Amino acid sequence: MKLGKITKTLLAASLASLMSMSAMADKYVIDTKGAHASIQFRIKHLGYSWLTGRFNDFKGEFTFDEKNLAASQVNVVIDTKSVDSNHAERDKHLRGNDFLDVSTYPKAIFQSKSVVTGDNGTFQLVGDLTLHGVTKSVTIDAEHIGGGNDPWGGFRNGFAGSTTIKLKDFGIDYNLGPASETVELELHVEGIRQ
Repeated sequence: MKLGKITKTLLAASLASLMSMSAMADKYVIDTKGAHASIQFRIKHLGYSWLTGRFNDFKGEFTFDEKNLAASQVNVVIDTKSVDSNHAERDKHLRGNDFLDVSTYPKAIFQSKSVVTGDNGTFQLVGDLTLHGVTKSVTIDAEHIGGGNDPWGGFRNGFAGSTTIKLKDFGIDYNLGPASETVELELHVEGIRQ
């Protein structure tokens, strides 16, 4: 079947448009060296108070086009051994078989799948979280904090986000009581454009 001249022109224009859209999404590396990014968590302790912590070592990258937020992508790899709740004995327990089992599962990985845009720079980042050997879809409520030139000649963009996960969904079933079945994650990401 032969394509007409108009059809060929439309196909070429569509392809060029798609290629230019993906080319406009800038690539960023998350600034963990400068400690301008953090992955924090909190979980209720027996329902009486909040236990807080963070992961000290992680790396990642993202693509971002402010005019086409839906085309953005995020990939993050977390070193589970770096869990830090500011208490050595508790951290040893968190690294053990009851929780993260870091000798078997040394990495947690988040890979975005889609972005659902909202109002005023807010959006939902949907992706796969692999933790404790289990991969589940999670949705992160996020917002674009801002972007611009930095004092060192680079260009940055920053975001904040939060989500809640159920420990049992990831095969972690250590009984901490009904008030401690979910973990809240708080994410702050600042990336340097490459």
